[in-house]
Amino acid sequence: MKEIFTRAIFGFIYVALLIGSLYNEHTLTILFFLFGIISIAEFKKLIGLRTYIPYIIFTIMYLVFGYWNMVLPELKGFNEATQILLVLSIFVNLFLIKDLFSKRGIPLFKFKRFLLTTFYLSSSFIFFLLTARFGKEYHPSILLGSFILVWVNDTFAFFVGKNFGKQKLFEKISPKKTVEGFIGGLFFSCVASYFIATFTNTLNFNQWLILSIIVSVFGTLGDLVESKFKRQVNVKDSGVIMPGHGGLLDRLDSIIFASPFIYLFLRIIDYVS
Repeated sequence: MKEIFTRAIFGFIYVALLIGSLYNEHTLTILFFLFGIISIAEFKKLIGLRTYIPYIIFTIMYLVFGYWNMVLPELKGFNEATQILLVLSIFVNLFLIKDLFSKRGIPLFKFKRFLLTTFYLSSSFIFFLLTARFGKEYHPSILLGSFILVWVNDTFAFFVGKNFGKQKLFEKISPKKTVEGFIGGLFFSCVASYFIATFTNTLNFNQWLILSIIVSVFGTLGDLVESKFKRQVNVKDSGVIMPGHGGLLDRLDSIIFASPFIYLFLRIIDYVS
């Protein structure tokens, strides 16, 4: 009972911090910078990277793609640089998906560790900010809607899988995940997309529906990727900063992996509209 209470309290604090920060662009920028630093610290331990270079790279990237874009939205060359970052991030994530299907562990030679901290982790926090500024205006509802879709997917995947799950999804990586749970999470995410489209003046229902599928599929893959990282070093959680939950990376792994695909979809919408 005490563990459930602790989990609920820290879960509430996490959600309250996130939602509260959305009302001010500067507050959101600061919060995600802090989240990024904490996540990098946790991830460095998982992959055995003992250097401060990832913090420096993240800070520079965050300033260039995050803060400077906020104060200088018409910065020349920014759009092209963002496209390059997006392509590289998706490329790295696709390789991580490939590693899921490998019987061996995820290769972690030194250069790849820097690639992962830069284009798997650091860039995702930039895409959070860019998603909130979709259309060169601050639209926190799109980012909040994406987080809600992740929470709905994770919650119903757990309950459906626990009560009806029989067929394992990736047993060697995450024994508790089931195909039934994945389908349940996907279904209720699609249902949630209708209410998000109805109560937010952002994207239409069809766009939110596609976004819910993207979030559910790539969010689940992101959870599995982090599970494989943890299994390789025989740890249950990425950290201890959130009692009852584990590390911050444990709470953000789904949206971190899905973020470049979410932003890619938004760019496609912007291009065809």
